[in-house]
Amino acid sequence: MKIKLPILTVMSHLWVQWILLGSMLLNTFMVYPNIFHDIPNSLDTAMNFMKVASPHTYFPPLGFASWVTGVIAILFSWRFNNARMLIIGSVLMMFAEGAASVIWEWPRNEIMFIEGSAVHSAEVLQQAYNEFIIVHWFRLLCNVAGSILIFMGFLKVFRQSEGKGS
Repeated sequence: MKIKLPILTVMSHLWVQWILLGSMLLNTFMVYPNIFHDIPNSLDTAMNFMKVASPHTYFPPLGFASWVTGVIAILFSWRFNNARMLIIGSVLMMFAEGAASVIWEWPRNEIMFIEGSAVHSAEVLQQAYNEFIIVHWFRLLCNVAGSILIFMGFLKVFRQSEGKGS
């Protein structure tokens, strides 16, 4: 079977999306409970551990890759009316997640992980975490929705490309 360009581009976005979703789930259920279990001590430990690489070195490039692959998927699958809105919806979810990260979470990351307990009291760090985690759940929901939408869009593009309708 020769893979057609629309299938390849939508599949690329799906692949990046699922890597991002898996990473978010790993952070949510394994990394964050360890980082935030005993603020400020656990933040200090996390800052010492993440000197070489951190979520900040991983997520911004992967999020950007999601945007790029998503826009490319939209462009190359535009003629698939039954999938178009699903793919656009997936990309919009990723833009919402990215905007929440940049506008809301990055400033709190700076408070917790850059400045840390050297600059802020335990109360300020705890408040930053409380605000951070609320927006994190919003971001995770955006990611889940975006992943579901792109999967459904991929199925529609694949089926229509293979002549099996919608």
